[in-house]
Amino acid sequence: MTTAVPSEDRSVHALPTQAEFRRAVADEAALRAALEQADSVPQLMVQAQLSGDTDLLERARPHVSGAWSYMQQLPPDLCAEIRERLVATLKARAGAAQPGPADLSPAMFGRLMSVGVGALVADDYVAMMMEEVGAEKRDVRSVNWRRPLPAGAREGFHVLIVGAGLSGLCMGIKLREAGIPFTILERGDAVGGTWYENSYPGCAVDIPNHFYSYSFEPKADWSRHFAKRDELWQYLEHCADKYGLRPHIRLRTEVLAARYDEARAVWRVTTRDAAGRTEVLEGRAFVPAVGQLNIPAIPDIPGLDSFGGPAFHTARWDHGTDLRGKRVAMIGTGASGMQAGPSIAPLVDRLTVFQRGRHWCLPHPLYHAEVNAGMQWACANVPYFGNWYRFLLFWASGDGLYSMLQVDPEWPTPQISLNAENHAFRERLLAHMHAELAERPDLLAKAMPAYPPYGKRMLRDNGWYKMLKRDNVALCDAGVARVEPGAVVDGQGVRHGVDAIVLATGFQATRMLADMEITGRGGVNLRALWGEDNPRAHLGITVPGFPNMFLMQGPNTILSHGGSMFFHTECQVRYAMQCIRELIEGGHAAMDVRPAVYEEFNRRVDEAHARMVWTHKGVKNWYRNKAGRVTAVSPWRLVDYWRMTAALNPSDYRYDKPAGGA
Repeated sequence: MTTAVPSEDRSVHALPTQAEFRRAVADEAALRAALEQADSVPQLMVQAQLSGDTDLLERARPHVSGAWSYMQQLPPDLCAEIRERLVATLKARAGAAQPGPADLSPAMFGRLMSVGVGALVADDYVAMMMEEVGAEKRDVRSVNWRRPLPAGAREGFHVLIVGAGLSGLCMGIKLREAGIPFTILERGDAVGGTWYENSYPGCAVDIPNHFYSYSFEPKADWSRHFAKRDELWQYLEHCADKYGLRPHIRLRTEVLAARYDEARAVWRVTTRDAAGRTEVLEGRAFVPAVGQLNIPAIPDIPGLDSFGGPAFHTARWDHGTDLRGKRVAMIGTGASGMQAGPSIAPLVDRLTVFQRGRHWCLPHPLYHAEVNAGMQWACANVPYFGNWYRFLLFWASGDGLYSMLQVDPEWPTPQISLNAENHAFRERLLAHMHAELAERPDLLAKAMPAYPPYGKRMLRDNGWYKMLKRDNVALCDAGVARVEPGAVVDGQGVRHGVDAIVLATGFQATRMLADMEITGRGGVNLRALWGEDNPRAHLGITVPGFPNMFLMQGPNTILSHGGSMFFHTECQVRYAMQCIRELIEGGHAAMDVRPAVYEEFNRRVDEAHARMVWTHKGVKNWYRNKAGRVTAVSPWRLVDYWRMTAALNPSDYRYDKPAGGA
């Protein structure tokens, strides 16, 4: 088979050209070989979209029980017929004088979706999904100007963005598209944010990466279904290059403070470069795009500074330390621990895992699988194939779990599950755990959580249970009392001699933006407004008294039940861009959200969380602050947040006139 050839550069929202259909069938043998390997359901969707023929849809319907490929068991003869009809349709399109439209009505799109995922897709998802997979005629996530602008209106509206991770880059891409000047300030040595800073062994995404990527920049040749860190970082590097962001990015530039100048309606941002030089930059808008997971949480363990050997956080992995043949303590068993532990266990002399909390972890048959060449070729060359594959992954990783997170007040066993669906899922997780640890009841007793599934972040099983059974691995659930030179002492007073300590202890999510001094209208400090650990924002984006400041991945926007931060980021960027458009087109100096709107939104956030798993009394998680309020994760379905952010309501904001304006 030939290797995947990227299609010509075009928006996923543009209709395929005749040249694209011709390229798909130029080497019919390659096309047929690719379709033999590629998943059949996306082929079925493409065939129905291009031909309007629904016969195959109805014949396939009984054989699809879910959106994941392993849940789609179409008979071989039906798969062969789908391939033959698709090849014929593509050839007909390639040979036509005009390829003809491939538009889908909402009703037809909904019908295709329901067959593809093996369940009825509610009507309120149709518009969002048509937008997400490019079934709209235009990219509706890009903000277009609605009226002619005075000379210099855009050029004079400079935007300062903090962070060159996936959110900062997305904001930069959309600003450049709109012709608005901007600067991205990045403290690191490269773009990528989380996917640059976290380089620990085994670091990988736990969302399928054909969905964990920008909707406007699909990547056909992902090597794995769940990409490793390096490939994701390279994807973001590619986006920075392709969309011309490099001239706008200042690397090794730390933001120390940002102060709003009311008299001039500008943000004055104080930076410090690698040489220690400080500089003040000015912008009409200020976009902190550092998210919530950028300040490592270093546990307050007595004696940690006295250890004497290498001790580092997973997000600051010391690649100069060779752990081979060493005795290593790993403190923490969350997401980074479950990825790093199995990666280093075969290399070290002994790995002692200090468990601070028990976690549910879910196996996935594709977690370690490579994407076959047929899938890569089809995503690159068959019109709409990649779009439909993205939809299937979106649905499989999206709102389908939402009902599982809701508390049933009549449920008889609220300590261990929330409702019937949550309980059935718990039984599935327990079955996996028992199958993995059947011969080690001691480990089973230590590892089994006593809280409902999804009370903490649901983790992918990266070979965690298999690692625990290794002869050179020990699981300590007695906690950590203190650290001594060359040793960790557990809560029972047992001294564990170690040569290195790995802190897999997460981040200070409730203290977002704590390393920046941000001052708004009237000299109000953001930290004073929020307190030590209670960040709040309207839609996770705007805060009253902080005009023209737009947060990315702000309070209550982390996704814990499913979805992709790329999706949430695109929702937030579109909303922020609509705000900026409102400022420029309306000739306003500034806008900030009305306090009543802000308070009402956060009241609804708290009300929704009160009915959900993350406020469960038996769970201690990093989503909540010291008072028990959930500040990190979103309580909304993806479709709800999409709808909330799809269109700015100008009346939610107060506006300032330019100095001297009428």
